[in-house]
Amino acid sequence: MKKNVLIIGGGFAGIELAKSLDKTLFNITLIDKLNHHQFQPLFYQVATSQIEPSSISFPLRYVFKGNKNIQIRLAEVNEIHPSLHKVATSAGDFFYDYLIIAVGCKTNFFNNPAIEKHAFPLKTTYDAISIRNQVISVFEKVLSANETEVEALFNLVIVGAGPTGVELAGAFAEIKRYVLPKDYPGIDFSRFSVYLIEGSKRTLNAMSENSGRAARAYLEKMHVKLITETFVKEYDGKVALLSNGQSLPAATLIWAAGVTGNKINGLPPDVWIANDRIQVDRFNRVKGFENIFAIGDIAFMTTPNYPKGHPQVANVAINQAKLLGKNLKNILTGKSCAEYEYKDLGAMATIGRNKAVVDLPFIKFKGYIAWLVWMFLHLMLILTVRNKLIIFINWAWSYVTKNSSLRLILKAGPTKP
Repeated sequence: MKKNVLIIGGGFAGIELAKSLDKTLFNITLIDKLNHHQFQPLFYQVATSQIEPSSISFPLRYVFKGNKNIQIRLAEVNEIHPSLHKVATSAGDFFYDYLIIAVGCKTNFFNNPAIEKHAFPLKTTYDAISIRNQVISVFEKVLSANETEVEALFNLVIVGAGPTGVELAGAFAEIKRYVLPKDYPGIDFSRFSVYLIEGSKRTLNAMSENSGRAARAYLEKMHVKLITETFVKEYDGKVALLSNGQSLPAATLIWAAGVTGNKINGLPPDVWIANDRIQVDRFNRVKGFENIFAIGDIAFMTTPNYPKGHPQVANVAINQAKLLGKNLKNILTGKSCAEYEYKDLGAMATIGRNKAVVDLPFIKFKGYIAWLVWMFLHLMLILTVRNKLIIFINWAWSYVTKNSSLRLILKAGPTKP
């Protein structure tokens, strides 16, 4: 009889595991609160009006169409009941032989409710659309704002100089130069400032020193105002208070300063570490359980090569899922399981047109070639041929014209009674 595998989360890890499992041995149920997979590495391009949300959003039922062994359920997970081998959700209870937690992470506001209330995160397609709406709306307001309001409207603040923050800052700097002056000829865009605030000494801390320096040089050349060794202490939607004592008027503040796990009720407290990730062994088994596993960003695994855990990147999630698919089959067929070890394939970030940095195990480089490599590898990760083509056409059009026609304000209308 087939075993029932319940996967919570339709991100990179959850989708790859569902694809990897032997369909002759397992019945698979995939639960997610959204009906689509989101390609997070390109959220910033949706936020900056370079591609449409639909280009990086993939309906789960389409991804698994024709596969009778994979059931998709749209539901919120309420609690795990390990002793009953059951997960309680908004769509009812689901029973499992093997449970895989692949719920990923959310924005970490570091217990600051004011910032959480007023800042814009970038962890979902909806967040990206909200940022796009906000930025375009700001310049509509500039046209009729009085002088006391204009300063805050002209300041866009991004917090966190990791890949997301750097890519956002570079994209907005290019929009300021090439796009917005054409849309709003009556506005003096020399007054529009893009700030990038980082708590550490440099940009791209997870990458090499050379890449960090190159990214900083690119950003400064693009007139991004980079402030390092500084934290945002408070933000009320109008003014950001910095740890250096500076008060920075800003109508828009985007928070890209860290992540924390999406915590689920039901697991014992000792499986969680400080930033709400789940402790797992080298087989991705959750501490204290034989039939519960965690993979991807939510999983915290230490190895001799990575004593502080693996980086929270798509490559880790995908490869943990592939190995777990094989190991679950090995468990059923009485074979030994293989331990996971991360093979670092490198890291990269783009700062704008013809500007990127790439760290590979054997070489580090920057500039136009790095930008082409970044585009090619991200294009290859897109799930469908159709979406690859759409994104490629959008990129090519934007490159030739230095423009796009995607600057739509999309907001929900009034609700029906």
